[in-house]
Amino acid sequence: MSTRIIGLIKLVDPAAFADYRSRVGATVASYRGQITYRGSLARCYWNELGCDAFDALVELEFPTLDDATQWLASDDYQSLLDVRSRAMKLTLFAVE
Repeated sequence: MSTRIIGLIKLVDPAAFADYRSRVGATVASYRGQITYRGSLARCYWNELGCDAFDALVELEFPTLDDATQWLASDDYQSLLDVRSRAMKLTLFAVE
């Protein structure tokens, strides 16, 4: 069963975000993943969980949860955490 990683993104620094976005795809691909969707929030209808507001959403797909977990723990992805932290605030979760 494939695993999808969903990211809810609140932009902080557009230049850092552009840098991160240009580099993250290669790290995803090296762990058998792909970026299947990128989009901006058009409208929020309900927020009963009280999540922080977000500007954008990303969806990644990996063949397995293990592939996704290995990607997140990889040196390649970990090397992007500094630029990611400057670029955005992020909620990231997996669904199967």
